Amino acid sequence: MSTPRPDLAAPHWLVQLLRSAPVPVPWNMVARAVVALAVPLAVAYAAGDIAVGALVSTGALPTVLSESAGPYRYRARRLGGATLAATAGYLVGLLTGGTPALSVPAVILVAAVSAVISAAGSNASVAGLQMLVFCVLGTGQHATGVRVEVLFGCFCLGAAWSLLVALVTWTVRATSPERTAVAHVYVELAAMLSATEEAVSRVARHRLTTAMNTAYDQLLTARSWLSGRDAAYRQLLNLLSATTPAVEASVAMINAGRRPPQEVIDHFVALSAAVLAAQPLPQPPPSPPGESDPVLAALYAGLVRIGKGDDRKRREPTPWHRRLRDWAGSLASGPLTWIAALRLTLCVAIAEVVGLLVPLERSYWITLTVGIVLKPDFGSVFGRALLRGIGTVVGVGIGAVVLALGAHGWALVVLSAVFAGGIAFGKVRNYGVQSAFVTPLIILQMGLAHTGNWTVVLARLVDTVLGCVIVLVFGYLLWPGSRRPQVGGRLADGLAAVAKYVRAALVEASSGEARLARSRARRGAYRALADLRTAFQQAVVEPSANGRQAVAWWPVIAAQERVADAVTEVGVTIGRGVPPPDPADVELLTAALDELAAAIREQREPRSVPLPDSDQLSGVVDQLESAFDAVRGPDLVERTPPRLVRRFLPYHRRT
Repeated sequence: MSTPRPDLAAPHWLVQLLRSAPVPVPWNMVARAVVALAVPLAVAYAAGDIAVGALVSTGALPTVLSESAGPYRYRARRLGGATLAATAGYLVGLLTGGTPALSVPAVILVAAVSAVISAAGSNASVAGLQMLVFCVLGTGQHATGVRVEVLFGCFCLGAAWSLLVALVTWTVRATSPERTAVAHVYVELAAMLSATEEAVSRVARHRLTTAMNTAYDQLLTARSWLSGRDAAYRQLLNLLSATTPAVEASVAMINAGRRPPQEVIDHFVALSAAVLAAQPLPQPPPSPPGESDPVLAALYAGLVRIGKGDDRKRREPTPWHRRLRDWAGSLASGPLTWIAALRLTLCVAIAEVVGLLVPLERSYWITLTVGIVLKPDFGSVFGRALLRGIGTVVGVGIGAVVLALGAHGWALVVLSAVFAGGIAFGKVRNYGVQSAFVTPLIILQMGLAHTGNWTVVLARLVDTVLGCVIVLVFGYLLWPGSRRPQVGGRLADGLAAVAKYVRAALVEASSGEARLARSRARRGAYRALADLRTAFQQAVVEPSANGRQAVAWWPVIAAQERVADAVTEVGVTIGRGVPPPDPADVELLTAALDELAAAIREQREPRSVPLPDSDQLSGVVDQLESAFDAVRGPDLVERTPPRLVRRFLPYHRRT
């Protein structure tokens, strides 16, 4: 992977911002979005009043906007919470709309509550966003002239319909998402072992880590305590746990630059098919007689382990009162949530004031834009504001074309279905793409529910641009610390996770509990590195010091991953005719990682430290020395951006 020079190509942050995520099209989500939003319009048009269908389809939007892949139990919680929150917010907006003395304080209060409850987790965060969005939408519905009870009834009908569409297949496909997640692990294992180039194998290894994290998250989150389904979940979780030794041996083999026999790759493909079809697992290929390579022997042993499975202890669910106490503790323990809530509340208040002072049609869209862009824990504020603006401009152009063509009747139903599918597609690809489809859909719904003309198109564009400007000025440029480099602490946390893995992996695991602890440490290290990569990808889209330092620090992430892979290569050989490293050498490695973490936190160059002189650990030492070189590469204290980029590029090209 290479980075273009700033004078020869677009800035790195712009390239990253416009890049589409390379993920498959979620056809199931697309189909559900089309049915949820287009069917009410079609039924209402056939009955002779398409405007009612537009009101009902508005109630389906919270589910469509909150939809995500995952187990049914998880999706039921996520979508149910988001829909209830949106319904409550919409009711508040309906009851206070038309009276600024009531609506302005209500919207500001809902914005503050929305930001605070985000600390309770991702589902609560999505619910908070929907509550704020539909509270703002509700305040603008007084202009339609429709009675409040009719508006609210249509919204509830659409919300119930969309939930039914999202969860109707639960009874017949209860464990299908979890089976797909586990099968995907074997697909990624086969892809990683089939790669013939180092760059391709690195990307495949990242995808394997993501697949493992996703599978564990889905299985541990989706545990149903109904006896009939608990057995199926436990079987899949035990199978995934038993796959860990094969994953470790595969990573070790790739790190050594070798490929396993084709029969091993074929076996992983067969495992994937068997899991998807809920069929018995195929027999693993026999280990070659007299196999002396400890890594290959570990891989064949891992295949046998998959067939036997593990017997994990059942994890008890966390009581709701403990989760509530943990959330309250997170609010009291640090200022980050309160700072985010203050920033969102301030920008929403400014948007409300601008909407009152500037004579714009449907000026509540200003506040709506601010809330969507500035919602905490959804990535870079700068990136979301810019993508929202770009997507809206494109969407307004599409809406203008629709109005210019004079589409009506069934043509509007078909167009709404296309835009609904585009929203589901944009959710997984790019936020700007999602905005480009949301805009014309809302324009159509406005035009169907009440008078729609060119004024709607222009108002949508002006209001969105004003909202983005408010966010960029008051929530980004003028907000203290928003452009200050903040990525160093995350790097240090990643090094701490790798150090913990070194302590667990480079000793002989003589008991099942020790092997389980090693596997947990490995998953913890790779999960931390995956989260670190995600956080840096969010920061790198900013043209500020934070984004430039994220670019300069990127080689350190690659170095950490290579250290973890090298440790895995050594760890899988221990106990297979290979003794564990000297404990003193392991201490030298962990001390070196601790020094790197301290240097990053203290913004200084790392000191020279002794490293093991051992053939067994030579691969780990080589990668650790590369990590030291990477940390010494970028300036720890931000200075001139061009210097940072120039010093970063040569190393980045080598990696």
